[in-house]
Order: sequence, then C-alpha cells, then structure tokens
Amino acid sequence: MNSFSRATLRTARPIPVKPNTTQYSVVASRLRLAPHQFCRASSSSEHQRESNTGKSAIVTGSSRGIGKSIALRLATDGYDVCINDIGANAEGCMEVVEEIRAIGRKSCFAIADVSKRGEVANMIQTSVKELGPLSTMVANAGIAQVKALLDLTEQDFEHMLAVNVTGLHNCYAEAAKQMISQHDRTPDNPGKLIGAASIVAFKPFALLSHYSAKHNITVNAYAPGIVGTAMWEIIDSELAKKKGQPKGSMIKKYVHDSTALGRVSVPEDVSKLVSFLASSDSNFVTGQTQVVDGGIIYT
Repeated sequence: MNSFSRATLRTARPIPVKPNTTQYSVVASRLRLAPHQFCRASSSSEHQRESNTGKSAIVTGSSRGIGKSIALRLATDGYDVCINDIGANAEGCMEVVEEIRAIGRKSCFAIADVSKRGEVANMIQTSVKELGPLSTMVANAGIAQVKALLDLTEQDFEHMLAVNVTGLHNCYAEAAKQMISQHDRTPDNPGKLIGAASIVAFKPFALLSHYSAKHNITVNAYAPGIVGTAMWEIIDSELAKKKGQPKGSMIKKYVHDSTALGRVSVPEDVSKLVSFLASSDSNFVTGQTQVVDGGIIYT
C-alpha cells in the first residue's frame, strides 16, 4: 500500500447514505407489514415468558422418574396437570397428584395404557372434564428392553413398538383432535405436543438397538441421556450381567467414557427442557428433537 492510500484510509470519512425507504416499504408490503413495523424496538413484555395459569397439560407415564419430574415442574410453571400411568402404578399417580395440589395447582389422574387408542381418548376426556381445555400433551411413557437384537422375541418387539411408537401416535393424534375441536389455538398461543425420544435415536447403545403447523400446534421431542431412574437401573443391571461386571459399574463407565459433563443426569435436567418446550418461549420451535444428555451426542 503506498503513502497516498494510507493517508486516504486515515482521513476518509463515511459518506452519508440516505435510507432507501422505498425498498423497505416494498419488503414490508411483501411481509404484509406497514413500513413503520419493519424495524421496531421490542417491548419489555416480549422478553418475558407468558404465564401458564389457566392452561392444562397431560403427562403420560408420570407416576415416577422423568415423567413425575416433568409434571411437578409444569405445575410449578403454572399448569394444571393430569397424571397418567398404567394401573399397576395407580398409587404413585395419586401421590404425584397430591404433590401438585400442595403446590396450589389443580390435578387429577387417569389410568390408561397408551398403546390402546380408546384408553388414550378416555384419558384426555377425563383431563378436559377435570382441568379444562387441553393446552399441552407430554407423551413421556416408554419402556426399555435390555436384550441383544437376536434374542428379542416377536412379542418383545411388538410390545416395544406398541408402547414407544403406537403409544406416541395415539397421544399425539387424540390430543391434536381435542385441541382442534376447542378452536382456541392461535399462532401466539399454540397447542403443544411434546414426546419422549432418546439419545439412542442418535447413537446406538449395546443391547438397545431396537429402542433406537396448520392447526397452530407445535410438535417437538426431548432426548434424554443417562438418567438416574428405575429404567436405567434395569439397563445397568442387565448390561453388567452380560459383561460379568458388578451392578452399577456400567452406568459409571458410560458416564466416565461418554458424558462430557461427567455426571449422571437427574430427572430435573429433563423437566427443565420440557418446561421450555411447554412454554411461550418455544412458540416458534417445532419439528425438533432437543437432546439433553450432558454431552454424549453433539449436534
């Protein structure tokens, strides 16, 4: 660079440019906005999460574990919550209902097998009758079978699909029909369909290979990692048995070898994410699977 160029750069001043208001008007008109709406300062209220008071949610498989944590978190967020599980876990359902009522929110429970469409429909009607119009469905119920792929029986595979796939579809379909019939969903207040996935959908685990907006309703999923629940106790126990290792050793190995944050997840790690997905903060999020695993899967 010569001395003239350096002097020019040191002394040059920006040339005033008159804004092309015509161009902004054209773009704004294509967006169906008035020119003055194209660029505007946001109000403080737009940075605040809207209240969930008066909204209701159903959380399936919520008598214990992640489902229970999600239900309690949503109640803390202002939701009235319907607890669901199978008949064998009815006592646990009632305990969660009492905990939610102690928070000051309304709650009820509905016994239903999510793999059976009629029972899911009845569960939703119970919730609507007790808690009012349905705002959010959290299809959390799921099972894990710890077997090698070639050891799976036809019945094993069918049961897994019935609960984890058909059950999810039943909850989504029946909840969507209910939300549409209510005629109360808008772009600023969409219905929420939220489902449980798993990091196994992104990265296979040994003996778990088979486990791997027209109506203003958003649909998202959450994918937990290694969570300290009864389900993972079973997984750990069976993996350890196959490897000839003591119980508890496999979960420690997976956490040490695979988890960046170096600890077992707790149900509250997952319920915090679901709290976001069930809130107004996620109104422009749909079709996503959000991983919450402490750094096993990187996206």
